[in-house]
Amino acid sequence: MNLLLDTHILLWAAGETEKLSDKVRSLLLDEANKLYFSSASIWEIVIKRSLGRDDFKVDPVRLRKMLVINGYTELSVDSDHALEVDRLPPLHKDPFDRMLLAQARAEGFLLVTADAQIAKYGVGVVDV
Repeated sequence: MNLLLDTHILLWAAGETEKLSDKVRSLLLDEANKLYFSSASIWEIVIKRSLGRDDFKVDPVRLRKMLVINGYTELSVDSDHALEVDRLPPLHKDPFDRMLLAQARAEGFLLVTADAQIAKYGVGVVDV
């Protein structure tokens, strides 16, 4: 299964593994799953880190490097993804989260998230 991890799941997997649920741990360790991260997540981290957000203190250069080293595949944002955002009902206002969901849907992936607002979209989301 192809799994796109939302930004907080990525951050927790990289440095705060105690925050991951057993379900997420199982998904991440299952060798049948291919793990993806979005360039939108790196962009989100850069922006929110520059704003001084305590939950975004990670070095985005190091994070990206370690994700690639550990077998994650980067998913770049393209125009198909942007157009998919337009098809989403306005259940969630965060543009980064909306893009991640749009990417997952456009690619036929599942978005792994702990965000209850994103989970309301249902299709294409693994709520953990």
